Amino acid sequence: MANIGRLGLGVGLGLAMASAASTNVAAQDWQPQKPVEFVIMAGAGGGADQLARLIQNIIQKNDFANVPFIPINKGGGSGAEGLRYLESKSGDCHTIMATLNSFFATPLRQADLGVDPRTFTPIAQLALDPFIIWVQADSDVETLDDWVAEVKEAGSDYVVGGTGTGQEDSLVFTMLRTRLDLPEFTYVPFDGGGDVAKNLIGGHINASVNNPAEQLGFYEAGMSKPIMAIASERLPAYPDTPSAADEGIEDLEYFQFRFVVGPPEMPAECQQFYIDTFRKVHESEEWKKYTQEQALDRVFMAGDELGQFIDKQYDVHAEMLTAMGEKVTKAD
Repeated sequence: MANIGRLGLGVGLGLAMASAASTNVAAQDWQPQKPVEFVIMAGAGGGADQLARLIQNIIQKNDFANVPFIPINKGGGSGAEGLRYLESKSGDCHTIMATLNSFFATPLRQADLGVDPRTFTPIAQLALDPFIIWVQADSDVETLDDWVAEVKEAGSDYVVGGTGTGQEDSLVFTMLRTRLDLPEFTYVPFDGGGDVAKNLIGGHINASVNNPAEQLGFYEAGMSKPIMAIASERLPAYPDTPSAADEGIEDLEYFQFRFVVGPPEMPAECQQFYIDTFRKVHESEEWKKYTQEQALDRVFMAGDELGQFIDKQYDVHAEMLTAMGEKVTKAD
């Protein structure tokens, strides 16, 4: 009987180990069974939209995935539309989202949204996107001192534009106003970075803080000019544009985060597939070339490390919005 017992135990352990090995293989081999919805929590033409469509193209061109990634813009309510949509896909393996910093700001400002961004599945951060002060090419403003003087002279008649209210662009303008002791100017919100760029060139606003990619076409056409990068160092793609540090403004630095998340409760094997896919994107020659040309800081962070980063930035943005005078409601 003892021998039979030991044999039974051995068979049981063998079956359990085989089952575990089979599960691991299945986890490693998981692939999407249908096209992936690649949600963009911003409007068409902005930095998030451009990057998501570039990434989709890199994935398709290099066969990094067995199915297409389909970009879908859901930027309504400063990204609230995209956040709600992704949350509704809890546990789904065929929906992911390209984010921007409104990923933090929108749910903090909109208590009735009922979304906690910390519950989404962290996949990968691919880059940090800088901000630049832009004016029209025919403006008399050539330096930061010129810009400060013009804003102070115009006061509330000076009109700037950005994406949403209480979002990244308005945070940057608030930082500039505070650090440079500027008067209250007028901030006009738009649906996306592309709209902001067009309205600057159209003369409807006096300045923007567009990310480089959002202004590149107009800049190359000689229709806009950069005044200062909101960074501690000059951007390699804009070597003649001074940084905030060059202008004697210490610790004035803010970036647009370019990362991808999945819905809450995404299974681990699906999360790992997307982490592996975006790691390939990050290492691709197309991505290296794009980030260099567009002045993005090429970084990679994934999984739990990105999750910790998201937790920290949630608190950081709550503090920044509170300092702006915004009413903030943090999720429990």
